[in-house]
Amino acid sequence: MDVTASRAYAAFIAATVVWALLLLLAPFLTSRSHASMLGTGLIVAAYAIGSVVCHQLPERSFHLWTAQLPVCARCTGIYFGAAVMAVAARELRRGSPMRRRREGGVLRRLARRRLSFDTAARRVLALALAPTAVTLAFEWATGHTPANWIRFAAGIPIGAAVAWLVRSAAENQVN
Repeated sequence: MDVTASRAYAAFIAATVVWALLLLLAPFLTSRSHASMLGTGLIVAAYAIGSVVCHQLPERSFHLWTAQLPVCARCTGIYFGAAVMAVAARELRRGSPMRRRREGGVLRRLARRRLSFDTAARRVLALALAPTAVTLAFEWATGHTPANWIRFAAGIPIGAAVAWLVRSAAENQVN
């Protein structure tokens, strides 16, 4: 990985972890009687960004410290999945050269089957989207919304897959 890609990936890791932590910090600060100026700014920023990327329906969101999270349960799963995978992928990358050689991975196995990166990435994303598709099909077929923890769990693979694909692109596996 070249220096520019390494720095970009480090920024990606930082952004995913900070955003995941902010999702928990915002309701905590909101539940306090007096937030500092910085705390108020963080609250406003988290819920404003959340309103751009998510529907923020209260019945589909987790509530902590008597306050709703800035995004719904599924989006929370996506962002936590991305943060965990970004950090885990970085740690795997730091492993010994022998371990990295043994690592293999889905993209490399698919590449051995002579699939392009695009095709392999599409397959990985399709697999990651499957749990969410199942929850949506269930909801549309029955009219019942799955529990928030199920929606959260269904979102995790999406975030993890995207973070993994970002890592792969940063390692220049795209070429």
